[in-house]
Amino acid sequence: MAEKFNASGVELEENLVALNRVSKTVKGGRIARFAAIMVVGDRNGHVGYGLGKAAEVPEAIRKAVEDAKKNMITVSMKDTTIPHEIIGEFGAGRVLLKPAAPGTGIIAGKTVRAVLELAGIKNIRAKCLRSNNPVNVVKATFEGLRALRTAEDVAKSRGIAVEALRG
Repeated sequence: MAEKFNASGVELEENLVALNRVSKTVKGGRIARFAAIMVVGDRNGHVGYGLGKAAEVPEAIRKAVEDAKKNMITVSMKDTTIPHEIIGEFGAGRVLLKPAAPGTGIIAGKTVRAVLELAGIKNIRAKCLRSNNPVNVVKATFEGLRALRTAEDVAKSRGIAVEALRG
């Protein structure tokens, strides 16, 4: 299981996943606002996402980055890929994540790719099943990454040796 990660003192990269212009109709007319989804990561197994809303784009991005730094997780990795196949689910969004051989690269859509690149995963295949709403896809990807467990994690939780697990 992926645990929370403290982002202070770590050099993080930021990536804008989606920017949505929303408007509210009031008595005097329409009020336009912006919602930004940002992903931050160190390309070394630590990644986070955040949602920020504001009247101006830069302010929404700043709020999203702050939120992303609070929601960072550590991803279980096996060399440059993930330890096993998994489906992450959030709302109507489902994301299938499959480990891939070295040299495959990241085969994924724009939204999932942003998360996987900043997590430091270099070889993986991913597919969005059902919803392609960027917010739900990012959250589903995180649920999948959060649920990944290495053989060492499983052996430790069961109180046995790794060899006994594989044997």
